[in-house]
Amino acid sequence: MHALTIETTDDSTSNPLDEQRPIMLGLAAGLAPLALTACGGGGSGSTATVATTPPPPVVSTGPTRVQAARFLAQASLSSTAAEITQVQTLGYSAWLDQQMALPRSSSNVAWLRSKGLDNVAYKNSQVGADQMLWRKLLASPDPLRQRVTLALSEIIVVSVAGIANTPFRQFAAAAFMDILEANAFGDYRTLLEQVSTSVAMGGYLTYKGNVKANASTGSLPDENYAREVMQLFSVGLAQLNQDGSVKLSSNGQPLETYVQDDVSQLARVFTGWNVDIAVGTNDDPNRIVIPMVQYASRHELGTKSFLGTVIPANTDGVNSLRIALDTLMAHPNMGPFIGRQLIQRLVTSQPSAAYVSRVAATFNNNGSGVKGDLRAVLRAVLLDTEARADASVTDPTFGKLREPMIRFIQWARTFSVTDPTDEWKIGDLTDPATKLGQSPLRSPSVFNFFRPGYVPPNSPIGARTAPEFQITTESSVAGYVNFMQGAISNGVSGLRADYTSIRTVVSDSAALLAELNVVLAAGQLSAATLASLKSALDSISVATTAGSNNRLYAAITLVMASPEYIALK
Repeated sequence: MHALTIETTDDSTSNPLDEQRPIMLGLAAGLAPLALTACGGGGSGSTATVATTPPPPVVSTGPTRVQAARFLAQASLSSTAAEITQVQTLGYSAWLDQQMALPRSSSNVAWLRSKGLDNVAYKNSQVGADQMLWRKLLASPDPLRQRVTLALSEIIVVSVAGIANTPFRQFAAAAFMDILEANAFGDYRTLLEQVSTSVAMGGYLTYKGNVKANASTGSLPDENYAREVMQLFSVGLAQLNQDGSVKLSSNGQPLETYVQDDVSQLARVFTGWNVDIAVGTNDDPNRIVIPMVQYASRHELGTKSFLGTVIPANTDGVNSLRIALDTLMAHPNMGPFIGRQLIQRLVTSQPSAAYVSRVAATFNNNGSGVKGDLRAVLRAVLLDTEARADASVTDPTFGKLREPMIRFIQWARTFSVTDPTDEWKIGDLTDPATKLGQSPLRSPSVFNFFRPGYVPPNSPIGARTAPEFQITTESSVAGYVNFMQGAISNGVSGLRADYTSIRTVVSDSAALLAELNVVLAAGQLSAATLASLKSALDSISVATTAGSNNRLYAAITLVMASPEYIALK
């Protein structure tokens, strides 16, 4: 691995991490091989259908601090001492109930308006988009909703920079995130419809302004969204058993979910949709933040046939869309396809077939005959015995890499990063060499930052899915450590952390590491790692304020650079 450059801008007279560079370099260099052993698991080509066996009951009250912290690492955006105590007091199930009952905080659209970004001067820019996103993720008082919203944004993908032919792209992105947030605990069918009529998605996947075929010119409807709504947002490419395994033909080949004719036919449904020109003007975002509407003269009224469904001729665009989405929701792939991705985003990269099967069963029926109830599905994901079992922590096939932006958000929320000006000028952090290699709503393509089926090539984990490794490179590992060191020591864009809660134990390096191991790493740092870090921290004198600060900054940076932290079990 290439050498890392560890930079600091600490204004004290000495570099707080100079003496720790060998340890930091070793931790960072070892990130990939060590974390590889902690993620993924099982094969991905099984075709056997696993019965939906009810898991053993989950303990609902009395989790230990470490158990509560591990739960929060999957379900939330941080695990402060106070948050851990809350989970211990309420229990997992009641904590979920409380979080799901919280009212939504102010909308992203409202925040942009409050900052005057609806002024025509910002019409052809993205100004405010990153600020809006970071504000919610770092400061919103409903962490479960924000965690799920972020997960959904990596399944149903829009990227701010890719919203084409649309003024006020920041407002289009804001309205899109408001849709995900509003439906985070709602109905997946409703979410799909609202996403499908959003200006953001219409611009991103280029069906905004889509028109019916023209025989005289030979033009055909844009097929972009028709393809991706099936491939990525609903049913996937291959037919699945309920446990997520792929169905095979008699000659051993995967059975396709759809063919090109299904795409072409479904594309005709997405004709005639565009912004509502009866609302506002091109010089304000009013028509950008509301759903697109149908223009009947541009909609294909001929018969449409796809996935075994026929939409009769002369069915209007609104009803055609509803029939199409009902068809997707009725498909047997929906439960395992979406359920598995939610497990991946929140709990483990390659869940067992039984885990997927149980979550898919809940997606298919919430217990009251309702399909796609995300509230029930999230409970199934987070309360499943495999998610909560202590044995999973030592299972080499269980776990996932914490995404770089999740690590950054955890640090910021754990140590109360606030912005008294409410500006949140953190910016785009997607540069892997100097920042995180990831930033909310900044995916390079509709396939997200990483594919849910990504298998690292020539890796020690074998043929296991480990999606986050697709953005784990020599450059991104070094960039993450350097960026976090600067953030921890000096803040980000003028925003600084409040370390008051942890300063009381800085003089005792063992106690400091013990607390950081819980609130940051959910107790997953090994005794050997803690001993190495303690040795490093003990070399930093705390006789002065600068020395005390240096030890604290070093401790947090070293913990957050540890492979055992980065690989969430």
